[in-house]
Amino acid sequence: MILISDFLNLKKLKKSDIKTFYVNCGPGSFAGIRNSISVVKAFFLSKKVNYYCYSFQDFKNEKDIKYENIPYLCDKFKIKKNLINPIYIS
Repeated sequence: MILISDFLNLKKLKKSDIKTFYVNCGPGSFAGIRNSISVVKAFFLSKKVNYYCYSFQDFKNEKDIKYENIPYLCDKFKIKKNLINPIYIS
């Protein structure tokens, strides 16, 4: 959250200016991914901000993937939004 706040302050933006999050779900550190998803999920629940959950493996046969192209790639490969659903084991 501190990094998001610092970024928004640097760009002179407000939390209400955020419309969509794109979350890379791996490969990567489990704790880092879990923390990122938790922050994005909080934005979704409190501000109804859309989010897309993707992995670079979702973008088959794409060369030279750049972060600024992620929204386009999510559309191209029909990555669905709001894929983060908890699994509860009882």
